[in-house]
Amino acid sequence: MQALLDAIARMPLSTDACRIFHGRGGLHPGCEHWTLDAFPPVWLVTSFLPVEEAELATVHAALAARWAELKPGEPLNWVFQYRHEARAETRLMAGSVPEPHVVREDGAGFRVHLLRGLNHGFFLDMAEGRRRVRELMAARPGGKVLNLFAYTCSFSVVALRAGARQVTNVDMSDGALAIGKRNHLQNGLTAGASFLPHDIFSSWGKITRGGPYDLVVLDPPSYQKGSFVAEKDYARLIRRLPDLLAPGGHALLCLNSPKLGPAFLQEQVQALAPGLVFCGRVPNPPAFADVSEARSLKVLLYRAAAAAE
Repeated sequence: MQALLDAIARMPLSTDACRIFHGRGGLHPGCEHWTLDAFPPVWLVTSFLPVEEAELATVHAALAARWAELKPGEPLNWVFQYRHEARAETRLMAGSVPEPHVVREDGAGFRVHLLRGLNHGFFLDMAEGRRRVRELMAARPGGKVLNLFAYTCSFSVVALRAGARQVTNVDMSDGALAIGKRNHLQNGLTAGASFLPHDIFSSWGKITRGGPYDLVVLDPPSYQKGSFVAEKDYARLIRRLPDLLAPGGHALLCLNSPKLGPAFLQEQVQALAPGLVFCGRVPNPPAFADVSEARSLKVLLYRAAAAAE
C-alpha cells in the first residue's frame, strides 16, 4: 500500500471535492483496490478488497500526520468504505461528518452522504463531463436540456447555472431526485428544472413532447438488474436521439463499464443515429488516469446537424 501512503503524504488541502488516489486505474501495482477521495472536510478511503485492521491503522496514522501539517490543531475526519459486489460497509474512523454535508465543485454546491449507501450522491469522475455541459450551455444560453438517468441532478445544476432555461430531469429513483431538488435549492435555483420520477423507457411520449432539446445527457448505469443493461438497452436510447435533439444540439453519451470500450457507443450511433456528428471524447480528470483508456469512463460528445446543413 506504499503508493497510497505516498499519495497521502503529499496530498494538498482540497477545497473542492476530488479524487486524490486512484488505485483502480492500475497504475500502482499492489494498490489496485484502494482509492482516496476528498469530500471536504472529510476524507474517504475505499477498498474493493478486504483489508486488515493493521492496514487501516497505518492509513489512519498517515492521514493524521498529513492533516497535522495541513490544518494544525484541527480534528481529522475520515470514513472507510469496503465495497464488494453490489454492497458496501461503511465506518466512521475519526472525527465526524457534517449533516447536511455539502461539497463544492467549480463554485457549485452538492449534497453528499458518505455514511450510507453504495454511492455518495456525487460522482467525482464526471467532473470534466459537468465542465463540458457548462461550456455548452454558456455558448447556447436559454437552451433546453434533457437529463436522463439524472440521479441527484448535478448536470442540471451546472446547466442552469451556466444559462440553460429549462432542464428536464428523469430518473426512476424518487429518493435521488429529492436530493437533486435540494441541490438546486442549495445553489439558489428555484425555477427552470422539472423532476420526473419515471421509467425512461415507458415515458418517451412525455419526454419527446418536452423537446426538442439543445442538449441531451445520457448517463445510465452500465448494469442495473431489472432496469438497464448497457449491451442491450443503450441502443434503445441512441435511436431516440434524432427526434429529441434540436438542430445543432448536442448529446453527451456516458458509459462507465470496463468491459465496453468507446467503440461500443460509436458503432451504435453510426448504425442507429448516423446523422449525428462525433465531436470527440471528453477527457477524464487527470486523477482518474487508467492503464487502459478503453476500460475507463467513456464520455462522448455528438452534435446534430444544424438547420442549414
